[in-house]
Amino acid sequence: MNNALFRVPAKQYVMLKNLKSVTSRCMASKVDDVVTHTGQKWDSDDYRMVRFMNSPKQVNKNWAVKLIAQVPPKQVTARVVWCDGGSGAEGHPRVYINLDKPGNHSCGYCGLRFVKVDH
Repeated sequence: MNNALFRVPAKQYVMLKNLKSVTSRCMASKVDDVVTHTGQKWDSDDYRMVRFMNSPKQVNKNWAVKLIAQVPPKQVTARVVWCDGGSGAEGHPRVYINLDKPGNHSCGYCGLRFVKVDH
């Protein structure tokens, strides 16, 4: 029998019976991982999957890249346009986009697309 005495702050002694130092990890239920927007996916026996044993991994299916692709390109007549991503603090620094070449041109910050149309 492995007994240990420990001194507690109140100057009392506590006897702990059958003290065992055991560290174990149980992964009885193997769970398949869901791919995140960054492409992160772990094997079912990876140690990082332990945190998802009691509840499933929450992954947002609405990735920003997919959402911005649903927004149609904004048609403009000017050769140069600017984008600030919204109003004030909700947006990003203002960038100027040259539309001389044909096709869609996207903002480097938010991904909004612009296309030049002839009048």
